[in-house]
Amino acid sequence: MASDAPVGARPPTGRTFFGHPRALSTLFLTEMWERFSFYGMRAILVLYLTASLADDGQAMGESSASAVYGTYNAMVYLMALPGGWVADRLIGARRSVLWGGIVIAAGHYVMAVPVRWSVFAGMAWSPRAMSVLTPGLLACPTVRPTRC
Repeated sequence: MASDAPVGARPPTGRTFFGHPRALSTLFLTEMWERFSFYGMRAILVLYLTASLADDGQAMGESSASAVYGTYNAMVYLMALPGGWVADRLIGARRSVLWGGIVIAAGHYVMAVPVRWSVFAGMAWSPRAMSVLTPGLLACPTVRPTRC
């Protein structure tokens, strides 16, 4: 039986998340986690890099730490264009959300290893993953909100 009501006016079918398709809960939580990761790193990165070795920091100078901070932020924003192309043309929105989340988590696990180089290795992975994850998150609700 077909309905004459527009798609937006039809009540959602199946299980919902506060009246929205169930898949939007996954997208919301993934986006929240990614934002927490990015803004959390922005908040503590310079403090960690400038802390002394006795305090388990990197003992960098303030200007070097600020340069690392600026490079990290720039890479998150600049990698969005090639990451969006990969998400759109090569792997699709759904896989970009999945693999972006996996790689961000792997980068965070690498940063947690108590070795001096691990924070830089983890920081190298996070912008790449965020650049694939974010375009996929933005595309999923418009492509197929019930399947992302």
